[in-house]
Amino acid sequence: MEKSLLHPFAFIYQLIQWLLSNLFSPNPPKPGAKLGRPKIAIIGAGLTGVSAASHCVGHGFDVQIFEAGPRKQLGGIWSRVNNTSGLQIHSIMYRFHPSVTWSGGYPNRQQIVSQITELWKRYGLESKTEFDTHVEKVYKDEKGCWIINDPSNGRFDGIIAAVGTCGDAKMPHIPGMDKFKGEIYHSSDLTGKEAKGKNMIIIGGGASAVEALEFAAHEAAEKTYILARSDKWIIPRNPVVDILLSFNIFGGETPFSWIPETMLRKFFYRDLQDLAPSDKGLFTGTPMVNSDVMDKIREGKAEWLRGDIKGFTEEGVKFNLRSKGVPAGGPGREKIIKGDIVVMATGFDRPTLNFLPEDSFVDPYSPPNWYLQTFPPQHVSVCANNCTYVNAIGSVGNWHIGIYTRILLMFLSDPLTRPQTFWMERWIDMTRFVKRFAPTGAFDFFTYLELIWWFTFCIAINPFRWKWAFFVFFGIGHALPKSVVNAEDRIRNGLGVKMGSNYDERCRENFGDGESL
Repeated sequence: MEKSLLHPFAFIYQLIQWLLSNLFSPNPPKPGAKLGRPKIAIIGAGLTGVSAASHCVGHGFDVQIFEAGPRKQLGGIWSRVNNTSGLQIHSIMYRFHPSVTWSGGYPNRQQIVSQITELWKRYGLESKTEFDTHVEKVYKDEKGCWIINDPSNGRFDGIIAAVGTCGDAKMPHIPGMDKFKGEIYHSSDLTGKEAKGKNMIIIGGGASAVEALEFAAHEAAEKTYILARSDKWIIPRNPVVDILLSFNIFGGETPFSWIPETMLRKFFYRDLQDLAPSDKGLFTGTPMVNSDVMDKIREGKAEWLRGDIKGFTEEGVKFNLRSKGVPAGGPGREKIIKGDIVVMATGFDRPTLNFLPEDSFVDPYSPPNWYLQTFPPQHVSVCANNCTYVNAIGSVGNWHIGIYTRILLMFLSDPLTRPQTFWMERWIDMTRFVKRFAPTGAFDFFTYLELIWWFTFCIAINPFRWKWAFFVFFGIGHALPKSVVNAEDRIRNGLGVKMGSNYDERCRENFGDGESL
């Protein structure tokens, strides 16, 4: 704190984090506290799973986390990347829970895993996590309760799928790899490797390439060649710029998209405008967030080459160098890119959601074309949090993880707030219509402001959800909706009105009512 006082901006940032933590962090349950229903099964113990679980137990709901990997994989993808990896966006946009407190703007991998682990322990989730438990299927029993694999794992009122978007490392085979005399690694497997004074070839031009470039800079590689199949938008590592870009409420290309694109070319790319895409707009895919790559290119420490990989040779990679505007696989000039190390920045396989019921994947309402992008229309008690998106510009902040979690809790706790399948599908159809001119699918790209609009519409469209607004958006004021729901139940019971059979009521018949919000 003393150091922060000497740096005004750092002090203000710490003050903001302190205020957010004290205002919006739910209180951890006391040791041995009996948590109530609905009970939630959370699949995945990464950043999203731990955050969602802490929101649930902080508001008095019981959870059980199922993680396919061992204890060392707590933290998801962050537990498996390099020690030199760190945030590309500013940490103010990566506060995955209100209580998270960063000491700096761009924490590294160890600091991120440490924050996830501290959150996991703070909310007493150690006893509620089953490691080495691969979820193969989820289904409902005769009482309407969710079963994870088999009844021995318990019964649940709702499910949060938090498997993320990065699974096993993707390591494609390229002809001639066995001939290469140097070393070949995946971009996530660079910890402990030496690159000082060596030439490094990075195959791929996405986020994994940034990870490899960080390693190259840290290890003082002599020169780095980035071999990219297509051009990709790169935006500066600047929180103001990144937040402003996420304010595009239309969630896609608009007639005004040329304005930020022109400004990026003029003030960020500057003398490297040839690297900026000419065949796709900024709001069509997730951009790379990195300023170092431009600096390295200007310093002569790195080269960004556009073209196609033809194969490996003993000395490096045979590469078909294409001019700007020439499509992938088009004509170019072949050359050998010589290197000592080749890093396959080819990303990760996407984790499967096949464990969910088969009717969750019926076209035209299969992921990412779900209600609010996360709720399968056939199963309002399932929330696939942070694992159905394709491309986006925005934050990985606690706000949407918490909101999605609390929307699920609202649906489970209050029958009058639950959308029917018909209306969930109509919302999907409406969003498709609104974004019918987008170059991508309606749910293949979104911005953070568009996401906020989705949340606002969800609450505003149903008057019975209004009482939940402060709870859903900020995690506060849950006593009022609880008392109103209880009053509504008493009135209905007094009038002899039944809500009809539903998964929540049937599951409670099996286990007893318990306490609910």
